[in-house]
Amino acid sequence: MFALVLLSAGTFLQGQEVNYSYFYRVYFKDKGENSTGNFSAKELISERALNRRQKSGVSAPDYSDLPVCIEYLHQISSQGLVLHCTSKWMNTALFKSPAPIDMDLILGLPFVNDVRIVKSPGSKSAFKNKLDFVTGQSDITPYDRPITMVNGSLLHQSGYDGKNILIAVLDGGFMNTDNISSLDPLRSRNGIICTHDFVKNSDKVYNSSQHGTAVLSILAGKLPGLIEGTAQGADYLLLKTEDVESEFPCEEDFWAAGAEFADSSGADIISSSLGYFTFDDSTLNYKTSDLNGKTAFITRAAEIAASKGILVVNSAGNERNNKWKYIIFPSDGDSVLAVGAVAGDEDISSFSSAGPTADGRIKPDNVAMGVSVPIQISGTSVTRSNGTSFSCPVLSGMSACLMQAVPAASNNDIKMAFRACADRYYSPDSLYGYGIPDMILALSKLQDKYAKPLDDGIIIAPNPTTGNIELIFRQSPESFTVEIITLAGKLIFRKNFSEYAGRVIRITDLRDREQGIYFIRIITSNGVIVRKIIKLRNL
Repeated sequence: MFALVLLSAGTFLQGQEVNYSYFYRVYFKDKGENSTGNFSAKELISERALNRRQKSGVSAPDYSDLPVCIEYLHQISSQGLVLHCTSKWMNTALFKSPAPIDMDLILGLPFVNDVRIVKSPGSKSAFKNKLDFVTGQSDITPYDRPITMVNGSLLHQSGYDGKNILIAVLDGGFMNTDNISSLDPLRSRNGIICTHDFVKNSDKVYNSSQHGTAVLSILAGKLPGLIEGTAQGADYLLLKTEDVESEFPCEEDFWAAGAEFADSSGADIISSSLGYFTFDDSTLNYKTSDLNGKTAFITRAAEIAASKGILVVNSAGNERNNKWKYIIFPSDGDSVLAVGAVAGDEDISSFSSAGPTADGRIKPDNVAMGVSVPIQISGTSVTRSNGTSFSCPVLSGMSACLMQAVPAASNNDIKMAFRACADRYYSPDSLYGYGIPDMILALSKLQDKYAKPLDDGIIIAPNPTTGNIELIFRQSPESFTVEIITLAGKLIFRKNFSEYAGRVIRITDLRDREQGIYFIRIITSNGVIVRKIIKLRNL
């Protein structure tokens, strides 16, 4: 993983911890000595991140990848402020202080463009424990209804579970994630790649809140008959960016730092069940007119994340019954996949935030089940809860399955497929957006683009091969049998696919076989196809 420009949240002086009550966001005019860009791509982002950007046709690195100027940070620190984190994308730094400062001293520096206070002490927070949620056991809908609603079961049955896809979960804490039973398979295969708390600048995230635990159980949980995660084979970054004790704009800075870390680490998807609009200090509140995809700090950061090839999936919000009523930031971002919530009967929930954006765009983008969703937050028992926080991981997880099935598909391909394959595509509105997406239709659409139909019905590639081959059908075979036979006529592999999603299947069973000539026989309802395969020696 890549180094973070962060300092500890608390400093100890003579045995006492300093309480940093004031946070300031400093905007820089340029990147100083870093503006020359004397960095190699591998110094700034991982190879995985480079590959993701190349797939999306994004140049890398660019100006936004260059770090904030260290000399600028040192000069501001010399004024008595302590650095908390930076954003290279926004070219900002978040500083903190135990007492208020004269902002004019910072504004007077020649490289500073602006300074804004983004957290200050005040009355007791009205947002404390804001990520708390109500749980209750309900068997009104089947446990796997979140998946069957989006026609995702066949994806899982076909072996698409998000394997090799990296999902960054940005949330307020992952209490009990290290011991709940539904995540045993995830932990046993070391599928949690990294953890970090951007609020406290620590690697400890199994605290503070169970909200992220619930989200992760929807993504990766597995308890037969009780909970069925949408992306059980994916790998995860667990990033705490939400301060559950208060609500201030500095949390947008934490989110941006988390998103940048996800990008540099090579994450394919950001799943964010968070959002902002009002704060403990009402003078810092956003207005509904700001829902234009260009104003909020967090929205602009989310848009940059998407421009790097990351699929950003965010909860639309639970505000329709409240004074705000509308979607929350960063769901107003044009490139952000904003997810609303429906019940098991596919009716919109009463709480799911409404669109459109201030500039008239359709939002939310899609909806998924967010009422009575099975979650696990402790022990071995599964309960249920409501919220767009829980419809969001349904679609972020299914996105991972599609990315696994169609590796060439970009973040924008997935987002557009969700829109085109949803049940309200021809009549979108401000509650359902484009509606409930159909995963099998989306898979077909993506494979039509990246696995083009063939005149002879099927192609097997590569051939010659070292052992990994793909079978690409002109049309979905739905059910078929694959056999591999030696030149001497011995059957060495046979598998029946009674149900299969899509038109591409990967076979790896020749990898450990000797070099030579083999035959592959494919039996479908339309007949039998036999092809010769040349197996090369493994390097």
